[in-house]
Amino acid sequence: MSETRLGSPDPLIIAGTEYRSRLLIGTGKYRDLEQTRLAVEASGAEIVTIAIRRSNIGQNPGEPNLLEVLPPDRYTILPNTAGCFDAESAIRTCRLARELLDGHDLVKLEVLGDEKTLYPDIPATLEAAASLIDEGFRVMVYTSDDPVMAKRFEQMGCVAVMPLAAPIGSGLGIRNPYNIRTIVENATVPILVDAGVGTASDAAIAMELGCDGVLMNTAIAGARDPVLMADAMRKAVEAGREAFLAGRIPRRAYASASSPIDGLFFT
Repeated sequence: MSETRLGSPDPLIIAGTEYRSRLLIGTGKYRDLEQTRLAVEASGAEIVTIAIRRSNIGQNPGEPNLLEVLPPDRYTILPNTAGCFDAESAIRTCRLARELLDGHDLVKLEVLGDEKTLYPDIPATLEAAASLIDEGFRVMVYTSDDPVMAKRFEQMGCVAVMPLAAPIGSGLGIRNPYNIRTIVENATVPILVDAGVGTASDAAIAMELGCDGVLMNTAIAGARDPVLMADAMRKAVEAGREAFLAGRIPRRAYASASSPIDGLFFT
């Protein structure tokens, strides 16, 4: 990773495209489309995820269309397969998204295995990812925080790997920072924490661990003031990235004076 200085370019690169923002946000759970628009703008996000099975992007004529407030010429639309519990439904959802978005092939794949925890079904996710990659999709994959599986998804051709911090919508923050750091250190594709972020400090920690970005929805949409929280998350991601690049001091089990006394004259 190249060094950067304050104000210099430090783009997030996904599937060959550069982005200034390392915060990706979802578009569900907001009060209405206007609040969605305001929150996305406050976040500074350039990539927005849309749950194809739950949002209208043209498949329901006559209903409010999310793309009217989040136009594809301004944002990278990232269709996701939220709500899919088997590989075939996830694959069909991605195909529908490509049709609705005029051949758009960048997708976020998630295949869930349990309705209570919303943990990913890894075998089904592997199956779906393999099929979608064969069909020419560029797959950003939601997975567990298992370093072995993260590497497997990278090796099969996923353009980004997105391990969970904690269960979707839980707000618990990063439960296993050791695993996240291990995934980051062994990756050659972008690693983005996805799911479980609750507040700005969680986002900052993810970035300080070396993640390339953070994706969130509930932490913003479920806040008392979603637009203000979106702004806070933007700042947290930026600060966490800068702290990672700057390099933190080592942790010590003893004090280290800010002003060393060596060489001082005593009377």
